[in-house]
Amino acid sequence: MANSNIHQQQQQLHFLLIPLMSQSHIIPLTDFAKLLALRGVDVTIITTPLNAIRYRPIIDRAKSLNLKIQLAALEFPNREAGLPECCENMDSLTSLDQGHSFLEANEMIKAPLEKLMQELVPRPSCIVSTNALVWTNEVAQKFKIPRYVFHTISCFTIVCTLKISENKMHESVASDTDSFLVPDMPHKIEFKRSQLPEWLGEKSDDKKHIMNKMKDTEHLARGVLVNSCEEMEPGYFEEYKKQRSRVWAIGPTLLCNKENLDKYDRGNKSCIDEYQCLKWLDSMKPCSVIYACFGSLSHIPSPQLIQFGLGLEASNRPFIWIIRKNDHSAETETWLEVNKFEERVKGRGLIIRGWAPQVLILSHPSVGGFFTHCGWNSTLEGVCAGVPMITLPLFGEQIFNEKFVVDVLKVGVRIGLMSEKLATSEQVKDAIEELIDGEEAGERRERAKEVAELAKKAVEEGGSSHTNITMFIQDVMHATSPSQ
Repeated sequence: MANSNIHQQQQQLHFLLIPLMSQSHIIPLTDFAKLLALRGVDVTIITTPLNAIRYRPIIDRAKSLNLKIQLAALEFPNREAGLPECCENMDSLTSLDQGHSFLEANEMIKAPLEKLMQELVPRPSCIVSTNALVWTNEVAQKFKIPRYVFHTISCFTIVCTLKISENKMHESVASDTDSFLVPDMPHKIEFKRSQLPEWLGEKSDDKKHIMNKMKDTEHLARGVLVNSCEEMEPGYFEEYKKQRSRVWAIGPTLLCNKENLDKYDRGNKSCIDEYQCLKWLDSMKPCSVIYACFGSLSHIPSPQLIQFGLGLEASNRPFIWIIRKNDHSAETETWLEVNKFEERVKGRGLIIRGWAPQVLILSHPSVGGFFTHCGWNSTLEGVCAGVPMITLPLFGEQIFNEKFVVDVLKVGVRIGLMSEKLATSEQVKDAIEELIDGEEAGERRERAKEVAELAKKAVEEGGSSHTNITMFIQDVMHATSPSQ
């Protein structure tokens, strides 16, 4: 009888998921929504009209499997926030300097969200929102429901940031080029002051204020969800648990996508046909293809893109090179045409302009290396595919992810930091050779496969992430029971 009551209470739960309107937040939270819906609960994802168009195919497929999941699109106040027309996602920003205005626009949906919450049936049981949306804490308090923070970064990054902020070791080094050791870490982790994200710098009061507000508001939340798994970063998960009473590692959430169609549609409409992409990959030898992609928020200047292209060509290996919309310029296109680049690499080089089905590509047996900017989504996608990586971070927490990939997991080869200096074609070529044929290449590939297996087991029934989702649902039930 008790089990029947628990099951009935669980079926009445309604999870309200609110991402920052950025691919790096929407994608993992949408995957998490599917994982929750598979447990038989109601899930509503808050989005905007243009983002809803992107994600509708994924949600429609989930609903066709009788999952109780829906999108609720709220008008996005881009004009009121001084943002470009049709800008409803961070990948539509013309400059990352508009980030503050974009955060303000996200907060402006608070009033229409509250109106929607009064109309939703069943009534929302909790709010799960990504860490940037500090204002959702006020909404949760108003409706007397718990709020949980969903971290789109790793425990390693969280712990690293805490240690550096608390100990201020970066302030004691003589210059930006001097290295310092992050104290009390399970691994030897070193940084130069110049490598640190802006929010840890001394001249970034505005960003520091935003980050401090996120940190303070996180402690007001009932609990924290991290898109990672305990087995992948055990020491850092345990260290983070010392900071918070309720922390659940529930990922990698991307592993809920089992079918090729789910992998193909994940994130946006691809600029290449699924069949064409798979046919090209099928024609290549196992573990031979280098896949190069640098995220949806990258703004890579044409001279750097040209060096990437020349390095990929000089490697004499098959490759897929993604040139995202933000980086696709007239200058780059002219260089490609004048130098007949695509003719020169015909048969072994595939260039995709725009969005690519990254998970589908990385999971193909012919892919042997991932040349990446180290965004956490991309890092997890590489890890879960068991593909070793070439790392070239651009900014922010990507720098921490690079340390995690190379120094902790030991599945990567680093080139450097893109903001410090131009990565040359020779460096790209050398990194590819080291990744594929270097002395440690075989061991690196084996480690990559082992980490991928750990991640897959974590999300299966009985695995740590699967169990943690159960514990999270039980915590929501406890927090919303009449006796509380």
